[in-house]
Amino acid sequence: MATIKNPIEWSGAQLVHVFHALGFFGHSLHHIEETVRAAPPQIRRIGFGDVEDAIRRGFEDFKAYRTDVIVVGFIYAVVGLVLARLTFSRNIVPLLFPLASGFAIVGPIAALGLFEMSRRRELGAPVRWANGVQLVREPAFGSVVALAAVLIALFLAWLAAAWLIYKATLGPAMPSTTAAFVHDIFATHAGHVMIVVGLGAGLVFALLAMTISVVSFPLLIDRDVGFNTAVATSAAAVWRNPLVMAGWGAVVAASLVVGSLPFFVGLAVVFPVLGHATWHLYRKLVV
Repeated sequence: MATIKNPIEWSGAQLVHVFHALGFFGHSLHHIEETVRAAPPQIRRIGFGDVEDAIRRGFEDFKAYRTDVIVVGFIYAVVGLVLARLTFSRNIVPLLFPLASGFAIVGPIAALGLFEMSRRRELGAPVRWANGVQLVREPAFGSVVALAAVLIALFLAWLAAAWLIYKATLGPAMPSTTAAFVHDIFATHAGHVMIVVGLGAGLVFALLAMTISVVSFPLLIDRDVGFNTAVATSAAAVWRNPLVMAGWGAVVAASLVVGSLPFFVGLAVVFPVLGHATWHLYRKLVV
């Protein structure tokens, strides 16, 4: 029969769990070195029909577990609203679009649990959102953390680049109002330059993020191949299917834009569907 622990016993038990988690994390980091020379899997050539089928399967996964995954999408939407609020409250409106578009860079990190749910559904195993948390006990967890750190660094680099582009065009003074900022963007030469240069820079960051992560995160969850092999396999998949993967990137970007309007509410559905679809796209790309 369960007993109620006093605060000291409870705190001690939580510390034990923390140390166990740190132990798993330390082992996972060491495991990265052990898997440096893991053999890369084979890559398939796919078509646009495969992308369409991956999205359809992703929507089926969403419908099967909407109660669990819609919470994830809702959290994603709330984060977007909070960032937007902070942007306006701190008068850094020029960073609102870079923050919103940067979601595409770090999105795979938030989708880890969705990948695991799709994997377990394929296997016919019981599926709960909590299954995603079990990743911390896997040997590949260190590689996942390392890859997540790379994407976060890319996200921060994108924000820095966007800020420098703004300062070099419409800056360095901050816009007096949001309406004035919107006017300057679309009605001035400097604003047009900012749009062109900003979109070009954003495309570079988005392509780099997709290249290193579109296959690597699902692959690390599916197989213990290590950080280097996962990233190399992801890059090879994009390199071998450039047009199709460009199409996938366009679908992701357009879906995130639509889901962000109005007020990021649509992301509660769009994000989980894209997360599950990414898993099925990985299955089609990697043998």
